[in-house]
Amino acid sequence: MHLVEPWKVVLKIIEPLYPAAGRGRKPYALESMLREHLMQNWFALSDPAMEEALYEIASLRSFAHPSLNEPISDETTILNFRHLLEANDLAEGTLKVVNALLAKKGLLFKRGSIVDATIIAAPSSTKNAEGGRDPEMHQTGKGNQWYFGMKAHIGVDADSDLVHTVTTTAANEADVKQVTDLLHSKE
Repeated sequence: MHLVEPWKVVLKIIEPLYPAAGRGRKPYALESMLREHLMQNWFALSDPAMEEALYEIASLRSFAHPSLNEPISDETTILNFRHLLEANDLAEGTLKVVNALLAKKGLLFKRGSIVDATIIAAPSSTKNAEGGRDPEMHQTGKGNQWYFGMKAHIGVDADSDLVHTVTTTAANEADVKQVTDLLHSKE
């Protein structure tokens, strides 16, 4: 995103409405605030979570390019920046500009598929005629809880919320191994 995002064009759209240095606290660098706002959206972080992520995750802090002589943006500053964009309808306008520029380069952000998995529990008892467990079922842990059964891996269209693909595996199968089967290549 650092190489693809048309930073100068987007900054020119926001700059006239961004607070200038003067009375009161000096505003954070506009480009840093924009980068933080975008990361917050990409990773679905709340304002407090974004502030914490900037302290905890070096790669996010590096992408944000914070000034070395200023503290990292706090959650209130992040909130105020988001409100500035919302109040002036800048989020939608900048997205249109970005999409147009990315389309010229053959790149474009679109909604796609949401991929997730759910565990389907099965009895782990061996008190059956064969005296054994179902060989297609396996044990897996989630948090501190253990489950026995299968997983349903589901692909959902992000626009319509309709399920387009379902695969099943043993519960101990890694979710990431099913991603290629769940995408329909129209994302």
